[in-house]
Amino acid sequence: MAFSTGSGGGAPMADINVTPLVDVMLVLLIIFMVTAPTLSYPIDINLPQRTLNPPPQTVEPPPPISLRIDQSGVVYWDNSPTPLNQLQQVMRQTVERDPTNQPRLEIDVNDDAQYETLAKVLAYAKNAGMDKIGFVQDAE
Repeated sequence: MAFSTGSGGGAPMADINVTPLVDVMLVLLIIFMVTAPTLSYPIDINLPQRTLNPPPQTVEPPPPISLRIDQSGVVYWDNSPTPLNQLQQVMRQTVERDPTNQPRLEIDVNDDAQYETLAKVLAYAKNAGMDKIGFVQDAE
C-alpha cells in the first residue's frame, strides 16, 4: 500500500496496487480453463431411434396385483396374508406364467411400517424378475 501526501499538505491518499492481484487472477483463470476439459468424461447413452413402423399391439395386460404391508409388517398378496419367506416363490410363479406380459405389482405401505420389510419385498421382486412395480399413494 502506498501513502502519498499531496503537494499542498492535504489529506493522505491511500491507493492499492491491484496489478499483482490481477496477475494472480489471470493465472488462476488460465489454469482452470486448461484443466476443466480434462475433468469431464463422456458418457455413452443409447437413445431410442426413430422408427417408421409403430410397435405391434400387445395382449391386454393382466390385472394388477395388490401387495400391502401393514403397520406390524404383515404382507398381504391380493388381500391374503403371505409369509415373507414365501413371497419370492409366489412372485416367481407369477412371473413364470407369462414373462413377456407380467402383471403390475402395486405396493401399498403403511406409514408406520418398517423400511426393512419394504426393502425385502423389493429385493424379492427384483430377484423374481418382476419388471412392473409401482407404489400406491393414498390421497389425504
